[in-house]
Amino acid sequence: MKQYLVGLALLCASQLSLALAPYMHAGKVAAADLPAQLAQVEKKLQAEGFTLLGRHMPKGIAGQASVVVADPALLMAIRSAGPGRSIIGAGIRVGVSGDGSVSYMNPDYWCRAYLRGQFSGAEAAVKSVQQRLVKALGEGDGFGGDVPQAALADYRYMFGMERFDSANTELASHASFEDALKAVQANLGKGLGDTQRVYEVVMPEQKMAVFGVAMNSSSDGEGWWVNKIGADFPAALPYELFIVDNKVYALYARYRIALAWPALSMGKFMGIINAPEAIRSTMSRLASASSAGN
Repeated sequence: MKQYLVGLALLCASQLSLALAPYMHAGKVAAADLPAQLAQVEKKLQAEGFTLLGRHMPKGIAGQASVVVADPALLMAIRSAGPGRSIIGAGIRVGVSGDGSVSYMNPDYWCRAYLRGQFSGAEAAVKSVQQRLVKALGEGDGFGGDVPQAALADYRYMFGMERFDSANTELASHASFEDALKAVQANLGKGLGDTQRVYEVVMPEQKMAVFGVAMNSSSDGEGWWVNKIGADFPAALPYELFIVDNKVYALYARYRIALAWPALSMGKFMGIINAPEAIRSTMSRLASASSAGN
C-alpha cells in the first residue's frame, strides 16, 4: 500500500510538472505612455530577430495593449507543414500594461494547441522563440492557469464544448483561396462590424492566411467580455480569423476564450454567455463575399 501511495504521488507530481501556463511574466519597461512602452518592447523584440506585424490597443480595456511579431523559423515550420489550420500560430503576442508590466504568450502552450499533430516538426523553432523572448524581454513565472501538456492538442474547457477543429469554426466558403483572401481584406479595409486589422500573414503558395482582428464595438466587441472575465491577460488578444484554401475560419469562442483563460470559473464563463455568438457573427461578416461586394 505504501509503495502504491508513493507511486501515485510521483505520478501526480509528474502530471503537474507537465502542465503549461498560457502566459509568461517578463521584465518591466520604463515608465511612459502606453504607445511609448509599446515602442520599447518592439525595439527589444526586433533586436532579437522578430518581425513586427502590428499593435493592438483594444478599445474599452484601459491600460492594456499587445504587440504581435513573427519569427522566420516558426513561419518556415508552419509553411513546411503544408496547408492546414496551423497558420493560426503565425502571430506571437506580447502584452504590455500601463504600469510597465510585460508578458508574453507561452509559445510551448499555444503552439501545442494550434499545431497539434504538427507540433513535433516545429518544436525546434518553438524552443528558439521561447529562448529569444526570454533574452529580449526577461523571464518570469508562468501564469493564467495550467493545462496538462498532453491535453493541449485536443483541448476543450469541459465536456460538450468545442475543440480546435469543431465544425462551427467554419464561417464561409469561396470559389478559391484568392477570392477568400480578397473578401477578408476588403471587409477588414471597410471596418465591417467595427473591426480593424491588427496584422496579417499570407502564404499564397500554401493557400493559407491569418489575420489579427480588433473588435471595437462598445456593445459586442472584445471590451465588454474581457472586462467581465479579467483584463489581466493582454497577450490573449487579438482574436484570429484565418483562411485555408477557399474557406474562412475563426476558432469558436467557447474554445478560444477558454484556451486563453483556462482557469476561468464556470460562473464567469456564464457571465459572457452571449460572447461566442457575438464574436462568430462579427467574424462571419468579415468572411462573407456579399459583404466584400457592398
